Amino acid sequence: QVQLVESGGGLVQAGGSLRLSCAASGIIFSGYSMSWYRQEPGKQRELVAIITSGRSTNYADSVKGQFTISRDNAKNTVYLQMSSLKPEDTADYYCNAHSQFRDYWGQGTQVNVSS
Repeated sequence: QVQLVESGGGLVQAGGSLRLSCAASGIIFSGYSMSWYRQEPGKQRELVAIITSGRSTNYADSVKGQFTISRDNAKNTVYLQMSSLKPEDTADYYCNAHSQFRDYWGQGTQVNVSS
């Protein structure tokens, strides 16, 4: 059974930092592209950052220079380091594992940035 379990969300003041983690099981982790998405209430889910199996990364324009995605294949875990957080970064953050034939999602973790 595939599981993606996010952690690390919470309440933080503007300007602060958080590191989200997503631990995967039930998949050959190294073969998957891993992404972080976020969703605000009433809005569509948007891609925040992606790291491929080859460790290439890409970011939404809104978080470039602010967020860093990384992966540890030995731990089957992908991370999202978020710095200089702003109230507009408040959202539910979701982990995604993508291969040519499969897409898996975590249950999400909430990030709340207070001004």
